[in-house]
Amino acid sequence: MAQLKRVAILGSTGSIGTQALEVIAAHPQLFEVEVLCAHSNSNLLITQAKQFRPNAVVVTDETKYAEVKEALGGLPIKVFAGHTSLADVVAWESVDVVVTAIVGFAGLHSTIAAVRAGKRIALANKETLVVAGDLVARLAMEHKAAIVPVDSEHSAIFQCLVGEKYNAVEKVILTASGGPFLGRKPNYLVNVKASHALQHPNWTMGAKITIDSATLMNKGLEMIEAKWLFGLQNEQIDVVIHPQSIIHSMVQFSDSSVKAQMGLPDMKLPIQYALAFPDRVKNEFKRLDFKEFSKLSFEQPDYKTFRNLALAKDAMYRGGNAPCVLNAANEVVVHAFLQNRVSFIEMSDVIETVATRVAFIEQPGLEDHEQSDKEARIRAAELVKKSQLSH
Repeated sequence: MAQLKRVAILGSTGSIGTQALEVIAAHPQLFEVEVLCAHSNSNLLITQAKQFRPNAVVVTDETKYAEVKEALGGLPIKVFAGHTSLADVVAWESVDVVVTAIVGFAGLHSTIAAVRAGKRIALANKETLVVAGDLVARLAMEHKAAIVPVDSEHSAIFQCLVGEKYNAVEKVILTASGGPFLGRKPNYLVNVKASHALQHPNWTMGAKITIDSATLMNKGLEMIEAKWLFGLQNEQIDVVIHPQSIIHSMVQFSDSSVKAQMGLPDMKLPIQYALAFPDRVKNEFKRLDFKEFSKLSFEQPDYKTFRNLALAKDAMYRGGNAPCVLNAANEVVVHAFLQNRVSFIEMSDVIETVATRVAFIEQPGLEDHEQSDKEARIRAAELVKKSQLSH
């Protein structure tokens, strides 16, 4: 019988975290929860802890510590608070796999701590590799930390590469659904509100990633993530629009052969694959019935209308701290858009302007990334405020 894998879930109350717990609950003979971590959703964290009985929970919002500590008082569960505690517990010997599902730049430090501890990382926080891909890739090699992607697209590429020689890869092709505004032009997008953008046609995801999917920024971030995950050159990464979301991504090899990984849009599959790798685990997920999908179509992305994809591609080619700046500005504008403080079109304007105003650093260290992130956020927030005043 396979040895039980003990899992730490960073961001257990978010979309990926809750689905990871569903996968674990369905396979108690394979996985058990060792650590649960959330930022401020103390109610759900307490409920999860009572159900899964982890060794420890971490609430990074320190104002929620007393509440969580008291609620779990009668149980043999250690309770910690703050980001430093989070970086400590992921390095515990009792942790076999770390699911990094904290959204945005906030997930960077804990992921790096897990990499330094040589853990298996089930990576759902794409921003870690977008912001500091060079650094994380080097550390992973140095500390022999295996990174298995949870993003459906990167999981697809990972699966296509199992058993293949990396030097035979000609290019990877990331598929994008096109989001809710596929085929729309700028004159339509001017009036789009957050409520429209949150209605993704195929996937059920958290608010931030759903907006990124609508602007195609998500696909741009995925290009940068793929570069570092798979050690690719910029020219080896391509994007194609595939509205049905059945092919999750493809790899083209030097002999012209193309491998694709297919399945119904369900994040639990890549989560399960990352947790169980190299094994495939039987489950009760709905199966793909080709009779229901008589047509799979593909088209080129509209870089002019969905400028975020072009901005991300440009940041990937520039390298250095450019992706970090792009990511920070994007996090600020998405937050503002969800509060109707900036328009759909203005998000790209702000990101583009910020990219020209933060000094370029060719070989940034972790402190440079932190500084670039901070400066980009301040500048993006100023531009959002200006745009509000001009309305």
